[in-house]
Amino acid sequence: MSFSFLARCCETAKSPFSLLGSVRTATKRAGGTVRNHGGSPGKRLGLKKFSDQHVIPGNIIVRQRGTQFHPGQNVRIGRDHTIYATAPGFVRFYKQKWLRGDRKFIGVVLHRGEKLPRDETSLGRSRYFGLVDLTAFAKSGPSSQTSA
Repeated sequence: MSFSFLARCCETAKSPFSLLGSVRTATKRAGGTVRNHGGSPGKRLGLKKFSDQHVIPGNIIVRQRGTQFHPGQNVRIGRDHTIYATAPGFVRFYKQKWLRGDRKFIGVVLHRGEKLPRDETSLGRSRYFGLVDLTAFAKSGPSSQTSA
């Protein structure tokens, strides 16, 4: 009797599915998942005007989330951190020491050769009360200074 019991156990152990019963097999392959789903369109962030490009008041220079760039001379920052020009001129990027690191600033200068930050004690002020003589700027014109 013990021999027949032993024989039956060995016989059932030959097939791996005999202990589990019936096994279901896949009829379709696994498709996997999509990570980001492509759910929303891009926000068109980034630089819109580059260094040495001519801008007029109201031109957007940078659209950003947070303040990667900070406003310098003759530019302002909007409530969504967009930096835009407040006076006609040429875009300049520069860094300044700020606490333990550097901060990136964007400014606008009147003439193509000027550097920022502007040392107003030695060079004098280029704009008074936030205003600039646009007729003098129009006479010199941005096109007459394109030789660089």
